[in-house]
Amino acid sequence: MVGYAEGRERGIAFESHQLKTAEKNYSVHDKELLGMKYALVKFRVHLLGSKLFVIYTDHASLRTATQSPYLSQRMARWLSFFAEYNYEVKYKPGKQNALADALTRRPDYDMAHVTTVTSSIPDRIRASYASDDMCVALLKALGSKEFEDSDKDLLARLRARLHHYAFDGGLLYYSTGSDDPPRVVVPHDEDLKYRILYEAHDTPVGGHLGSEKTYSSVSLHYWWPNLYKWVGTYVRTCETCQRVKPAPHAAALLVSLPVPSGRWQSISMDFVFRLPPGTAGNTGVVVFVDRLSKMAHLAAAPDTIDGEGTATMFLGRVFRQHGMPEAVVSDRDPPSQAGAFLTTRLSVLRHVRDVMAESQDKQKEHADANGRSNVYSYPVGGLVLLNAKTLPTHAVSAVFKTKLRPRFIGPFKVVAKKGLAYPLNLPKKMRTHPVFYVGLLKPYQDPARVELTTSSPAGGMSQDSGLAEPPAGSPAGQSDHDGNPIVPEELGPSPAASAA
Repeated sequence: MVGYAEGRERGIAFESHQLKTAEKNYSVHDKELLGMKYALVKFRVHLLGSKLFVIYTDHASLRTATQSPYLSQRMARWLSFFAEYNYEVKYKPGKQNALADALTRRPDYDMAHVTTVTSSIPDRIRASYASDDMCVALLKALGSKEFEDSDKDLLARLRARLHHYAFDGGLLYYSTGSDDPPRVVVPHDEDLKYRILYEAHDTPVGGHLGSEKTYSSVSLHYWWPNLYKWVGTYVRTCETCQRVKPAPHAAALLVSLPVPSGRWQSISMDFVFRLPPGTAGNTGVVVFVDRLSKMAHLAAAPDTIDGEGTATMFLGRVFRQHGMPEAVVSDRDPPSQAGAFLTTRLSVLRHVRDVMAESQDKQKEHADANGRSNVYSYPVGGLVLLNAKTLPTHAVSAVFKTKLRPRFIGPFKVVAKKGLAYPLNLPKKMRTHPVFYVGLLKPYQDPARVELTTSSPAGGMSQDSGLAEPPAGSPAGQSDHDGNPIVPEELGPSPAASAA
């Protein structure tokens, strides 16, 4: 609201208002009329009873709003309110009505900079078509005016597969049928293919997903021969995935204990705690089991049992009835590792039998035949990654938080092989023992690029055959009886993981 004083306009009052939920559903005319009504209510003390004043609006229909013969119920209610004031409505275009819009058009709310995310991949694909003979021939056959010369023999071989291709917007598209959406054909440019795989796998949006999900993401928009094999090798050799993701398979066969030749020559011992308390207040049980006959002795024990108490129960339950066993098998519970019990146990352990029972051999063979066929044997001089779960934090990462450090570190060179353990060439600063069980290792895949022998991306066909289809079993969900993805053997070697 402005007034005139000393020959110029001066501000008297300012007001702005946010529409309520129901008011947002009003028509544009009613919203403008609501704004005029709201201003009269707020500035009532200045306007009521005064001489004629002017209301400027950028909505021209308000000039005759109170004179319309067709009134809505809302307008009929407002007429008596407007009749209290002596005013005149004048039209002023929005560009000239800057004073009224100042409160809703603050300059500090204006966008200082707008960034549009664009991709250079389509432009690179268009530019690379000219260097691929197969793409040039396809574009010529599809009627592109950009390529006037092409090999007539090549066009003859492509004619049978030409209905799978289309040209639109400077890009060549490939589709296997009516139910397959067209995908952009990527020419024979390794850097361009690596760039596409990097965007689909390594970026924050990609999230380092597995090969199947990465393939689904890439094949949704792009196509080139051996795409499934390219994606599989790229994901398998990804440096970040190798260091962070867990090892997918068991790394060693089961090793069964030798079968004792007599009863109570070898026993197993274990502790069970956090049971309901008994009459003596004990909440644990010590279990001694003969490994040959499976005969068991149980003894109640408190949660605070130590090595001396364990040795006392061992002498009372086992030694008193069956004599001293030759071997005691335990899972390294603290009570069984205490000095008092170790002294007793070390006096018992004399030798281990070589002969294994046929029953245990069958158990071992059955377990090995179900899921343990993928046994790793690392060559001396090869590179492996080491599981960091058993290492101190300072030996793994400068970030002293276990949840933030990688699962695997390395690679390290294999120095020798000692049964199921491997000595590694570790840096001196790690200050840890260099010999590790095979289950803590996994092979290191060198991310260096592998030379890939592929046919042209536009068709991937030989001299006497049609264009190669993408692997029929490649999409997610196709696998053999062992759960491994089916990849045709005729596919060439794949690229290594390296982003362009």
